[in-house]
Amino acid sequence: MDKREKLALLSVMHGGNWSAIADSLRRKETPDRSVIRDAYITIYDDMYPASLRELRFPPWVLFYKGDISLLQAPAVAVVGSREAIDYGRLAAEWVVENLCDRYTVVSGLARGIDAAAHRTALRLGGRTIGVIGSGLGTSYPRENISLYRDIGKENLIITEYPHDVGVRKEHFPWRNRIIAALGRHVFVIQAARRSGTMLTVNEALTLNRDIYCIPYPLGNPFGEGCNHLIAQGAMILYKTEQLQDLCAGTCQKTKL
Repeated sequence: MDKREKLALLSVMHGGNWSAIADSLRRKETPDRSVIRDAYITIYDDMYPASLRELRFPPWVLFYKGDISLLQAPAVAVVGSREAIDYGRLAAEWVVENLCDRYTVVSGLARGIDAAAHRTALRLGGRTIGVIGSGLGTSYPRENISLYRDIGKENLIITEYPHDVGVRKEHFPWRNRIIAALGRHVFVIQAARRSGTMLTVNEALTLNRDIYCIPYPLGNPFGEGCNHLIAQGAMILYKTEQLQDLCAGTCQKTKL
């Protein structure tokens, strides 16, 4: 077996666990032969995105369904709460509507803001990448099954977990690092003060990504995280011209 097949087999053997794969590589273990059920790329491949190599723990393997060439296109990350309110959904649609002709939209295929971002990109004929926290054999949540199917046809779903790995709570914050790395810019649509979205932002900051946030009314608990990030120096996103300037490459970068 070559080194990329060995890496994929180690991923299957260890259920995609990053540290366990690393330990096996250090010990120069030879994995047992098993079935690799999905298409994949590895960190050894030229197709592997340079942006993921910036991570402290870059995925060893990415299993995928769809058009893997989308990983080479300019992308933005659109993230937010699973418990989306109408204001958040409308904001997600607005952002994607103004960016999807120039950028691939990356999100986490969760319900709420993620689903709104993906669906808007598909509706407008844009491109979108779903980064999931389980194997491709699992569609979670169930309400997004049709969305999984639609994205997998001509767009892209990726995961570092082998096909039969199910949903585990610890996988979701870990997959957020991939979302943060793939986006040239990160758009925070809706976030409470304590949320998984904030973990994505923290990872994006370590990668020196630009953060753009939707502002929320005073006292609105669904957007406290957004307002906190704005107070810390993130770009407040409040007019369409900002998105148009971003597409034109003229929007000034703002760092926290």
